[in-house]
Order: sequence, then structure tokens, then C-alpha cells
Amino acid sequence: MASVATLSKDVPDIENLLSLNPRIKPFANFVPSTHTKENKKKWKRNINESCSICPSLTKNFDDIKHTTLSERSALKEAARCLKCADAPCQKSCPTQLDIKSFITSISNKNYYGAAKAILSDNPLGLTCGMVCPTSDLCVGGCNLYASEDGPINIGGLQQFATDIFKQMNIPQTRIPGQSVPHSDTKIALLGCGPASLSCATFLARLGYDDITIFEKENYIGGLSSSEIPQYRLPYDVVTFEIDLVKDLGVKIELGKALSENDLTIQSLQSSGYKAIFLGIGLPEAKNIPIFSNLTEEMGFFTSKSFLPKVAKASKPGMCACKNNELPSLRGNVVVLGAGDTAFDCATSALRCGAKKVFVVFRKGFTNIRAVPEEFDLAKEEKCEFVPFQSPKQVITRNGKIIAIEFCRTEQDENGEWTEDEEQICRLKANFIICAFGSGLQDLSVTQAMAPIKMNKWNLPEVDMETMSTSVPGVFCGGDLAGVAHTTVESVNDGKTAAWYIHKYIQNSYNLEVPEVPQLPKFHTPIDDVDISVEMCGLKFENPFGLASAPPTTCSTMIRRAFEAGWAFVVTKTFSLNKDLVTNVSPRIIKGTTSRHHYGPEQSSFLNIELISEKSEAYWCNSITELKNDFPSKIIIASIMCTYNREDWTELAQKAETAGADALELNLSCPHGMGESGMGLACGQTLTR
Repeated sequence: MASVATLSKDVPDIENLLSLNPRIKPFANFVPSTHTKENKKKWKRNINESCSICPSLTKNFDDIKHTTLSERSALKEAARCLKCADAPCQKSCPTQLDIKSFITSISNKNYYGAAKAILSDNPLGLTCGMVCPTSDLCVGGCNLYASEDGPINIGGLQQFATDIFKQMNIPQTRIPGQSVPHSDTKIALLGCGPASLSCATFLARLGYDDITIFEKENYIGGLSSSEIPQYRLPYDVVTFEIDLVKDLGVKIELGKALSENDLTIQSLQSSGYKAIFLGIGLPEAKNIPIFSNLTEEMGFFTSKSFLPKVAKASKPGMCACKNNELPSLRGNVVVLGAGDTAFDCATSALRCGAKKVFVVFRKGFTNIRAVPEEFDLAKEEKCEFVPFQSPKQVITRNGKIIAIEFCRTEQDENGEWTEDEEQICRLKANFIICAFGSGLQDLSVTQAMAPIKMNKWNLPEVDMETMSTSVPGVFCGGDLAGVAHTTVESVNDGKTAAWYIHKYIQNSYNLEVPEVPQLPKFHTPIDDVDISVEMCGLKFENPFGLASAPPTTCSTMIRRAFEAGWAFVVTKTFSLNKDLVTNVSPRIIKGTTSRHHYGPEQSSFLNIELISEKSEAYWCNSITELKNDFPSKIIIASIMCTYNREDWTELAQKAETAGADALELNLSCPHGMGESGMGLACGQTLTR
């Protein structure tokens, strides 16, 4: 006989599922630790402590940045920003990005507005969002660093907003009507890296039409393309930003180098180029004598030879060559250096087949020059770190590197670093990658810069305020200038040079430019869309305005709103002098729906406030002033009187005479005005 189902119980499948989270537990949970140790392996998401089971990274160039955000995470992160009045994050950014502004736009889901704010100050905003050492810049200055929640992920938010814009596939355009005298002046930029791209962008935005970038290599992007790995900066990001530069009419010629045998300062000037910008970077690796006879066939690379090979093989579209393959590494790889480039070499080596990577540096962990973001990634990928070691000898056998020998370094009481050759350390090594920095040793290049005055490092002497060299009309930026050590600093070098190139050109024709730099902002066809609205015979520039509320308490606030772009305002409700009120302020409290949230992103406020306590004369005079200064803006005067026809007529006529475009008759305000015979008391229909 079939069993009868119990109506008040679910079928066994559902009951078994619900039992995973029982509502009431009659007893304490009980599982032996040995079982838990085995069970957790089935769903463990972070890296296991044991290297023996770490998945291979060979040829894996997927994004590894911890800062990358989804839309959900970006909105949540943006909601935490305090929008500090004197924002330290902006002061810490070399390009002075208005960080709180673009974060506010993200918070409002205005992703185009966020990208516009970023790209206005930093033409390489997406690149910098991905590779900026934010912990040492904007994030390092975030006031939330002192809180338990930690600082805002500014780089991740910047990357999110500009990546959304990248997907929109919208070209950059020059602001309509933007032009400069002598716009046909020929301008040359050498090197297609961040500094030159930034400089060219701002010059083109100003209105210059004959701008050419000359690049030595057969690919674009400079160091961003050749030395920053694909898993940190994809090549399509570089091409996206260069396409934005090209949108403004900037020309790029590949295979053209600064060299005695190709382009020189004097030959460019002879060809009619009135202004020249040098942004070639530092193309050669620094080396030490013990590496002088080593070759790639023996297993020796520098960062300048290794990273470009990795880039060409891993960045689709970067190089048209058909034989680009990753360097084939195996066994132990020793990377020398403690900068960002050294850690890029280390993590790239793992993707080229290295079994074990040792990062060896002369000083201690507290002296590592690389930013924490780079160091932490290398640590997570199980690179080993060997501090206090200075290379002394490379050991080879049968034409191959088999080991490298170091001596111990120590810091004495005076802070000087010395080498103790009695303390020797030998590491087995199949490959060595030297990342001791870069310089400029090619005499053909330095001679091509003549007659520029050189400094003691044989680099151009540069005025750090204007980026100008000793030769009028020749400017310099990026690594070559000696100030920039990061991509964003190179971008700012180019930005700074653009203004002073503009000033140099205009001054050469006896024309003046503003004392305070005025560089045009980012602009696209979206900004040209007409969003004006016509209603009741009034034309509103856009549909955005301020209601009659605390934001229009006084005319100074209205003026700021108009300056910010708001199209209309409804004034705070005012009355005849005989009906003036006195407010007890503030009367704004956090709404109950905000729950545990404080600060930004409040869901509601409770505002119990009376009408304006300012006189009719104040408001009428203010309306007249504002209409004179902002004739295209709409001002709606909100007025309130007692239940008296003459009063309403008098105040309405005064507001109209003052220049108000329209009137709001406040017949419904319930906040304490009904007791005065105004507001709600006027608007209701009395029945007996």
C-alpha cells in the first residue's frame, strides 16, 4: 500500500536542500579537523600554501590586477567616497585629476561623464587606471586610509569608467570654435610613448593642425607597449588611446628615429618644424662589467631585451612579424633589481616557462623601489626574494649559464652600503635577467640632439617648470627629462610641455597667451547633442535645475549652480516683508531609510524648514543680478502670501519686474506655514 504524503512537508529533495541551512540548530556543529582539511580543498578559491599544486602560468596573460572592478563593485566602491572639499587624492595626482568629480559621476551611473572628467586631464586615463602606482599617489593620500575600511580603489574606478567609454566606440573631437592663431605651425614629437601622446593631444585640442609623431619602432605606444606586460596593460588599451589622438588629426610615422643617420634636431628645424618635443625615453639597459660577454644564447637578458620579446609574442596586433615567440625559459631564473620593471620581468618569466624565479636585490625589503601592487603580485605567484646580495660573478659551462655568485651587502652606521666579499652566496641559474634600470649611451642619438646642452648624465638639461631645453623651441619630457618615473608623470610632462610649446609659438609671433594655462577639455559628439527643452514659451538649455529647497537658499548658491551648468532654478519661496519668518536651522536629519549608512549616498533626508527668511528686496535684486549675468538661464520665482488677492498681485508684479521668467505660486507648503494663514492654508478648499 503506497504511503500517504504529508501535505505540510516538502518532498525529500527540497527538505534535504533546506537542511543545509536549518533555521534552528538543536546542537553545536561537530566535524573533525582532518575532514575539514580535506573538504576545504574542493571549494578553496585563494592560492594554496603549497607550491606543488599551483597551476602553471606558462602563456597565461589574463588580467591579474586586484584593482579591476565589475559594475557592482564599482558602484559600491564609489559610494564610499567622502568627496573631500580639499581633496588630497587630487593633490597627489601628477595630472591633477578631479577624482571626487569622476567618482561622483560613477556613483550616479554617469559613466560617460566620469570618463570625460578623467580624459580631460589625462589623455591616457585608461592606461594610468591600470598601471598607476596609486598606493604612492592618489590612494596614498585618501583620507579613508585612516579608517577600518581602507582607502578608495581609485585606480580601479578610473579603469572601470574609461573602459566603459572605450566600449562606446566614440571618437574624440575638438571643441567647436576652438582655434589658435598660426594653427598651421609644424610641430614634431619624437617617440610615440605616453609623454608625446599627451603633448600631441593637448596641442591638437588647442587647435594646432600640423602635428607629427615620429616613432623609431614599427609599433606604437612606446614603453606602454613594449615593457608593460599584457596581463597588466592589454595592447588594445594602447591602440584605443592612440586612436583618440589620431581623431584630432595627429599624424604618426613609424620607422623614424632620432639619430645622426635619420632625424636630428637641426634637420627637423631645417624642414620647417618650429617646435620639437623629445619623448624617446631611455632606450638602453644599464649593465655592469661582469655581464659584458654574456649573450641571450647563453641565457642572459636585460629588461630592455626580454620584455619587448614577451610583449611582441603576447600582445595581439602589436607586431606584424610572423616569427614572434615567447622567450623559452626553464629551470631557475634570477632577476636582478628591485624596481617595478624587475617585478614585471619576474612575473613574465613565469609565463615563459620558468620553474622558479628568484628576485635578487642589493638592499633590504624596506628599500624595495617597486610599488606594493607589483611586489604583492610577484609574491602571490610564488616568486622568491633574496635581499642584501650584490652580483660578483656569473658561472658558465659549455657556453651556458649555470649559476651566479653574490656577496653580502650591509649598511653601516653612517647609512652607507658596503659589500662583504667574505660572505658569498651562489644560486643555480639557467637564465639571468638584469633589470638595473635604463639610460642613454648611443652616441648617434645624443649627437642628433645637438646643440642641446647636456647634463652630467649625458641627458638634456631641462627646465622642470616648462620642460624646455637650452634650444628655443625644443622641449623634453618623460624618462629622458629626468623627472618622470611613472607613466602618469610622463603624461603630465607632455601636458606641461604642450602649454609652453603653445606659449612659445604664440610669443614668436608677438602674441600673448593667458598667464594661467587654459588647456581645452576632452570633447566628443555627445557633448554637441542639443538637450534643450521648450516649455510654456521658455527655452531651457538642458533639463537640469534646482528646486525650491535648501540648494536655493540664497542667490550665491544659485550663481554657483549656473556657473556649474544648471539650466534653471526655482528660488527659495519668499514673501512680502510683513510676512517674514524666522527659521531655526538646521532642520535636516538623516532619513530612516538610510539605515546604517552615514556620509555619502544617503537615501533620504527629512527637511522641516520654513520659507526664506530673506526679504523681498533681497530676492528681487538677486533675480535682477542673476538675469543680467546669466541671460540664457531660467529663473522661476517661488512666492507665497496670505489669503489676500492684493498681496499676491503685489509680490507677483515685483518678481516679474525684477526679471523672473516665471512664477511658482506656493499654495501647498505644510511646514509651519498653515498656522500663519499661508501655504497649506491658502491652497486647501474649505468645506462646511
